[in-house]
Amino acid sequence: MTSSGSKAAIVTGAGRGIGRAAAVALAREGFSVCLAARTREELEETRRATGLPPQRSLIVLIDLADEDAPKALFEAAMEHHGRLDVLVNNAGWAPARTALPRLREDDLDQVLAVNLRAPIALARMAAIQMTRQGRGTIVNIASSAARIAPQGEAVYAAAKAGLLAFTRAAFADLRQSGIKVAAIVPGLVDTALIPENKRLNRDAMLRAEDVASAVMQIVNAPAHACPVEISLEPQTDPIRK
Repeated sequence: MTSSGSKAAIVTGAGRGIGRAAAVALAREGFSVCLAARTREELEETRRATGLPPQRSLIVLIDLADEDAPKALFEAAMEHHGRLDVLVNNAGWAPARTALPRLREDDLDQVLAVNLRAPIALARMAAIQMTRQGRGTIVNIASSAARIAPQGEAVYAAAKAGLLAFTRAAFADLRQSGIKVAAIVPGLVDTALIPENKRLNRDAMLRAEDVASAVMQIVNAPAHACPVEISLEPQTDPIRK
């Protein structure tokens, strides 16, 4: 178990991209981390990137589409670390762009489970623990799709919009308990989740580390202030005209 003086965080989708960058940033600031995702090899790579030993970097193999997964993850993290100071709800999933009439029901359920139900379930459990501790930070990684609502992404956009609404309502619920609740709304980020596309200039896209920096901006915000929503866009439009 992590020593009582150490800060602890859970990062979902920690195997690569934004999740890995957030885990590394938290580790650099002295956090122990619970790394959650579906692929052990990727999580082991993230652990190596953090430079943390196993006693301070718990790996949890989990699929957040499963109804019982959030509880299992939270309980594993608490058993190992003994406390929770930061929750980064980063895991996300969406099928290739598909018009609503052709969207498979299984895909619909998975999009809602991973992008909305699991973050809410984890945030609820985190809020209970953080209230006992008297402080804590919950960061939800949303998407600009919540505002743009791209064609072929109706359910994903709805899930991310729901996550933004949840963030603001949860902040209202928890602010008096000293708990920060915030969302980051990034535009196009150069990660493996976005396939190669000749219309995209990947050099102009955001980097995972840019989003991780925004996570740490929230984590390190002064006690009297909470940046409830941070929008982050590439300075140059990466979509070639």
